[in-house]
Amino acid sequence: MTAAPDPTVFPLDHLALRGRGDAPALVVKDRTLSYEALNRRIGQLAAWLAAEVPEARARVATWLPKSELACMMPLAAVRAGLVHVPVNPLLKRAQVAHILGDSGARLLITNPARLQTLEPPDLAAAAGLEEAAAWEAAEALEPLGPSGGVPDDLAAILYTSGSTGRPKGVMLSHANMWLGAVSVAHYLGVTEADRVLAVLPLAFDYGQNQLLSTWFAGGAVVPLDYLTPRDVMKAVERHDVTTIAAVPPLWLQLAELDWPEATAARLKRLTNSGGALTEPLVRALQARFSQGRLFPMYGLTEAFRSTYLDPSLVDAHPTSIGKAIPFTEIMVVADDGREAAPDEEGELVHAGPLVAQGYWQDAVRTAERFKPAPAFSKLGGMAVWSGDRVRRDGAGLLHFAGRRDAMIKTSGNRVSPQEVEDAAVATGLVAEAVALGLPDPALGQAIHLVARAAGDAMQAAVSLPGALAQALPNFMVPRVIHWRDEMPLSPNGKLDRTGLYQELSQGVPQG
Repeated sequence: MTAAPDPTVFPLDHLALRGRGDAPALVVKDRTLSYEALNRRIGQLAAWLAAEVPEARARVATWLPKSELACMMPLAAVRAGLVHVPVNPLLKRAQVAHILGDSGARLLITNPARLQTLEPPDLAAAAGLEEAAAWEAAEALEPLGPSGGVPDDLAAILYTSGSTGRPKGVMLSHANMWLGAVSVAHYLGVTEADRVLAVLPLAFDYGQNQLLSTWFAGGAVVPLDYLTPRDVMKAVERHDVTTIAAVPPLWLQLAELDWPEATAARLKRLTNSGGALTEPLVRALQARFSQGRLFPMYGLTEAFRSTYLDPSLVDAHPTSIGKAIPFTEIMVVADDGREAAPDEEGELVHAGPLVAQGYWQDAVRTAERFKPAPAFSKLGGMAVWSGDRVRRDGAGLLHFAGRRDAMIKTSGNRVSPQEVEDAAVATGLVAEAVALGLPDPALGQAIHLVARAAGDAMQAAVSLPGALAQALPNFMVPRVIHWRDEMPLSPNGKLDRTGLYQELSQGVPQG
């Protein structure tokens, strides 16, 4: 049996000291930095930040692609005694202005094109600076040494995508982020021999952990801003990548590529979060990457990661989200507050040291999501009440049922969007699907399905209604099917349910 991971917490910037000095730590385009070089560069950047923003625990923001500075800022900011606020590079002016104003950031580091999109009021109290100028100043300084941060000190504020309103800033401590890195590196089995391709946004908790867990293990990170899925495949070949973390829409695109056998065989680890895998996609990934171990996972920004499914169980339980990750207690709470029985649906509640510190300057929304753990909890303390509906089977494996606030209420029935989506994909006619409930005077809500065909689009359009009528009860069969050549994605790479709902509810003609 593998030994339990060490729960000792160090300041986050100590991750730069984990690897062997001359071992590769960061591969940015054609440049490879060793751990010794990584630590020095982080120290120089920290020295510059401390001089530029001398106020302790002030917020500093980055709005960048996966550049060298963007990768180092999570560690450099805390080494300087500051709090990092990463902004997703896909966000636009209004969203960026909200994050800068809400966080009270004193500094924004970005590139010239992004900086030019902002007006002075958008920056609020922040000074805008270009990335090249920051490095020019930092490289002239002696590096700061490792910090002595306290585990509960605030290290970062990660803003959610705002799918249910304005983005909320989730407050993460050194302990949250350090133990998240330890946990993931442990159950994935990452080693110093691994090269992890970082394709997810670094402003995304799952994306940022690509850096932190790899550096904890002493491996190398290869950041990639890709334009097409084929760019990912080329990067695997070019950099001898062993591990990719992705979300379902990207995995679907990668599975559809014609991979050279030798390139596909390089991947030892495939990890998924940010949405449930369907059984057809699981089978496609198993066939395409037969040498790789597939890790389905579930998480939420407020607690980073909650569960993972051991790869040895994926074949028999392809749609399960598994069991609790190290340092975590996962409970299924019935509607009456007791622990749900096996196969009884309830709310997923997460307790333990990965639970975030709440939402930045938002006591009301913090109180709605962060509440004391239920009485039967073993760890107790503050817990995240996810709002997600799950069930635990007789073997102790968890299965996602849907979000409580996403349930469709039609003709007096409560319908899980995921159940409709799964049925559509299971027909073999649909590659991706989103089920939505739109206002309807007779039904309360009518089920609309937005879908991308898996093969011949004309054949799918003709056959899907009948196939769904056979597979689902009448009240769950979509009233309208909207076909798309491409499905829209949110800034975090997930299917954009909110955007689709807004578009369709405004009566925009579709398919």
